[in-house]
Amino acid sequence: MHADTQEDHAALAARYFDGQSSRLYHVTLSVRDGVAVLAGDIARSCPLGELHVSERSSHAVRKVSFSDGAYLEIADQAAFNSLLHATGHRDGWVVRLQQSWRGALLATVATVLALWLSYQYLLPVVAKGVAYAIPQSVERQLGQGVLDFLDQHVFEASKLADARQQALRAQFARLATPGDSTPQHRIVFRKSKIGPNAFALPSGDIVLTDEMIELLPDDLAIMGVLAHELGHLQQRHLTRRIIQTSAVGAGAALLFGDVSTVVATLPPLLLDLKYSRDVERDADDYAIAMLRQNGIPLEHLAQVFVALGKLDQGTPYLSSHPASTERIERIRAAQR
Repeated sequence: MHADTQEDHAALAARYFDGQSSRLYHVTLSVRDGVAVLAGDIARSCPLGELHVSERSSHAVRKVSFSDGAYLEIADQAAFNSLLHATGHRDGWVVRLQQSWRGALLATVATVLALWLSYQYLLPVVAKGVAYAIPQSVERQLGQGVLDFLDQHVFEASKLADARQQALRAQFARLATPGDSTPQHRIVFRKSKIGPNAFALPSGDIVLTDEMIELLPDDLAIMGVLAHELGHLQQRHLTRRIIQTSAVGAGAALLFGDVSTVVATLPPLLLDLKYSRDVERDADDYAIAMLRQNGIPLEHLAQVFVALGKLDQGTPYLSSHPASTERIERIRAAQR
């Protein structure tokens, strides 16, 4: 409370507690020459500047606290607010915002904006840091758990001949990779119930479906798909996406090795995965660099998305890898 006036003010009924026991004292509160004066069951006075007034609330009784732990409770808020105003006391700006619908609306908008900015810009940075901190043993466990689930519900054993599978693995193994290191990976083939698909799991497994192989025009286009997926693996895109989607819970679970809770929710995410444009561009750039390093014309990569663009838009691979004209032109422009 403040003492901006020397006027005396009408006494207010209050309840006094000494802070040492639960005993209730009925008193009146008045202000005289900048001093709070109590009368009734207890007589006491105290300079206004030494008192603390609780925040204003629509329903709660307001309290006036003394430095020794004693306090007053005042039920007549209207009269008490008038007394506070007369003594020059003002609520803090937070309280004033809470009592104003404009302030409440502004606070709500600010909170939503802060959350949106954090999700758009802060969370991806945090997810990247957490993804690179996760032990590879945890990533392998995570990826294997997801592949086991998909084998039970989505995939069947590949119908490709073993010799064909080994030839594609060997062809890709002969390609040099950009950068100083190559992510550990393994190409696995599956027949899919949901059409052409390819994706890289955190375990290092690059899953390629029979339907994707049948769709593509030649083996060099298949190399382009594998290079693109290796780019996702090199950047740990799926692990980062898991962390972003599941936020703090998944990040903590993975850091501390509790993979089972994440595995349970990952397959639906994987089947409805939507990578951002920046993430797809990163994987495309990795594939472009890899193909160029091995003397493979980039048109083979462009033809991947030309072929995909002819499919129904509900195809899972298109959900995560949109075959836009802009994307195809960007790949072709890199060849020039």
